[in-house]
Amino acid sequence: MALRLASRARHPGSRAVFGLPAAPRLVSIIVRCIALLGGTFDPVHLGHVALATHWMHLLGADELRVLPALPWQKASLGATAQQRADMAQLAFTGQPYPVVIDCQEIERGTPTFTVDTLRNLRRQLGTGVSLAFLMGADQLQKLDTWRDWQALFELAHICAAARPGFSLEQLPQAVQDELNGRMATPERVRTTPAGCICLAPDLALDMSSTGIRAALQRGEQPDSLISPVVLDYIEQHNLYK
Repeated sequence: MALRLASRARHPGSRAVFGLPAAPRLVSIIVRCIALLGGTFDPVHLGHVALATHWMHLLGADELRVLPALPWQKASLGATAQQRADMAQLAFTGQPYPVVIDCQEIERGTPTFTVDTLRNLRRQLGTGVSLAFLMGADQLQKLDTWRDWQALFELAHICAAARPGFSLEQLPQAVQDELNGRMATPERVRTTPAGCICLAPDLALDMSSTGIRAALQRGEQPDSLISPVVLDYIEQHNLYK
């Protein structure tokens, strides 16, 4: 199930033929760029929205897909899958770009792997689309623990937000080796289907769902970290007590 939020037309796509040695099967005419934001969103917070908004503008992307997950790497969650999807929909409603809440991962009912989701999206959307998977530098540092992580580049680009001064030398050696030669500009990400890594080294986000849950359990109101509509939803459903 994909829940589409109100959208408006923007960002006309580039139309040129580009080839990527790392993903020759995806050589095509790129007509759209779709940014993908996966996560547990337990709960979704303003850092998620800031990350997505930053990359949507940087890439000139045509659509954001938000993908609530049932992750295999995390322990039990504080909200149900449907509640996490509901909170994501509330958080991203009203953004100045098209947003789809894509529930395919939670609808599988089993822990999910990003590579499987990207394969499914590529089957759905075809080769004429640039897919940009968004993440923070903390996830990039653990990339080699993901299932079939090297195959991610055959299916999508990775766009990572990092603190000022971050460099690839801070990553595990295996990740450094894989990323060597894949660094690209936002324009190249937008106009090629997959295979690149793009960094935004000026986006520092000091918030986490773990810290927010802890604050809520202490009875605090982290209203500077969560949008009011999401905080209302949390209170109405008595979450994270």
